[in-house]
Order: sequence, then C-alpha cells, then structure tokens
Amino acid sequence: MREITFAESIREAIREEMIKDKNVILIGEEIGRGYGGVFEVSKGLLEEFGPRQIIDTPIVENTIMGCGIGTALLGMKPIIEMMFADFVTVCFDGIINQAAKIKFMSGDQFNLNLVIRLPGGGGDGMGPQHSQNLESIFMSIPGLKIAVPSNPFDAKGLLKTAINLGDPVLFFENRKLYKTKGFVPEDEYFIPFGKGSVVRKGTDITIIATASMVNIAKKAAEKLKTDRNLEIEIIDPRTIVPLDEELIAESLSKTSKVIIIEEGTLRGGLGSEISAIISEKYLDYLDYPIKRIASKDTPLPASYSLEQMVIPDEKRVCEEILKFLNLH
Repeated sequence: MREITFAESIREAIREEMIKDKNVILIGEEIGRGYGGVFEVSKGLLEEFGPRQIIDTPIVENTIMGCGIGTALLGMKPIIEMMFADFVTVCFDGIINQAAKIKFMSGDQFNLNLVIRLPGGGGDGMGPQHSQNLESIFMSIPGLKIAVPSNPFDAKGLLKTAINLGDPVLFFENRKLYKTKGFVPEDEYFIPFGKGSVVRKGTDITIIATASMVNIAKKAAEKLKTDRNLEIEIIDPRTIVPLDEELIAESLSKTSKVIIIEEGTLRGGLGSEISAIISEKYLDYLDYPIKRIASKDTPLPASYSLEQMVIPDEKRVCEEILKFLNLH
C-alpha cells in the first residue's frame, strides 16, 4: 500500500464519493479558490468538480449549517467544513435542535446524509478560540453520530461511511494529524461505525485513546516497554457514538486495568462517559480504579510553551501510568 497523509486521505474520500454521486457536495469557507481550505484538504476539488459540488461561502457558519440541513432534506449528501471546530458553536441550534431531531420528529420520513467536518485540537499556538476539542459536548445529544479518526486509513474509511450513513455525523479531525502519514489502500473500503481497533496488543494495562492521543499513547507504550518491560494494550474506539463497548470489555477482561486518554479537558470529557460505562457494566473486570488523563481545565493558552503544559504529552502520560501502577 502507498503512504499518504491524513489530509490526503480525507480528500480522497470526498473525491471518490463525488465521482460516484453528484449529490455529494462540499460547503464551507475558502474551500475552493486559493489553497483549498485552511489546511488544504479540498485542494484541487473545485477545478475537478466545479462550483456546483464545491460551494465556497462567506464567513457565515450558521447559514452554512442551514444550507447543509436543507440540501440533506432534499436528498443530497452535503459535507460541511467548519474552518475550525470552535466555530461550530455558532451552529448549535441547527445541529442540536434541527439536524439531530428531524429523523425522529418526522417519523423516519427524513434521513439526513449530513457530515460536519471539524478541524480541532491544539498544540500549534493558535489560541483558545481555535484549538478546542468539543467532542464531549455533543455526546449527550441523541441523534448524532461522532467519529474521531486517529490515522489516514481510519479517516478515509470512516468518512466514506459517514457520507452514506443516513444520519448526521460530526467528524472531528485533529489538526496535528493532517500531515501525519499512514498506509492507505487504493482499493475502495469502508469502516463501519461502532467498531474500534486494537492499535497495540498488551496484557498489563489497557489504554483507551482517541485522535491525536493515540500517537501519544503509542510513544508512551514503547518507552515503558523499553524502560519497565510493560506490555500496554491500546484501544482506539474510532467512533465515540456509537462506542465499541465489546472491544473495551474484551481488553479489560485481559488486563484488569484501564487508563483513558483524551486531548479534551478532564471535567465533563469523553473520558467521563467511558468511565461511567465501564463502572456500570464492567467493574468486575477491574483490579484498579479507572484513571483519566486529559488536558487541564483551562482555556488553551496562545503561548506555545504554556500550551504544552496543558495538553498531555508522552512524558506526562508515562509519569501518570507509573504513578497509577505504583512504579514511580
């Protein structure tokens, strides 16, 4: 298989679905003219598909969301790109009160093939209004699906599934991943929602990590294998709504210990929900309390050096694991 970047895998998924179906459209700010979006994900798509499928908009996030919902109701398959995930807060009414509920309020007469792409996360000094991880805010809203890919292979397969799912999908793309590379087959494939993956096999402890934290967990696991001979299993849920509880339970039954790592804040984060599920359903598997590692409960500083003190990194994850196991 060839190696491509996370950004290229997203572009390929969109392009393949646009070739198959002219009802697949991309709507967003600066996605066509110039460099093809802030992160160049849609580069070249306007030239190939034209302004009917690549719709460049003014800075009007709420209107963009309305266009997405409206065209989805008409049977199209819109993909909305928020320039930054933070800007989706302008669209709460459209997502929470409309998109998430239309299927139920219409008695299943309307299914929305609607994807909302959300570039988020910090680590590059872009400040508190351009660096948030908002996944957990939407977890409590019935009717929404949430994908959190961590690598190019998953990003492409999950996005192709999302475009055809028939439900509104929030597709979170951590910005630190855009330039990372991974093996992606040229043949068409889809990854089902609700099926996580075992990134690394182990027997001593289970780490559940999402998005950019999967790479941090892998680095920490390799270091602790070398330094302390620990065999750490890493689970990547891929989607958090639906969540692959069966895969998590299988890992916990083997390791009896679990740490949940996320880039979002600790308070009210997705780790809180996963912890509650484990406590209610799989507590008998555990010999240790559940441990969460997350960003500190503060707006992310614009200063790059201060930002590094807020977001979990390899060093902090290693220290937290050793402390958790009383090996520090």
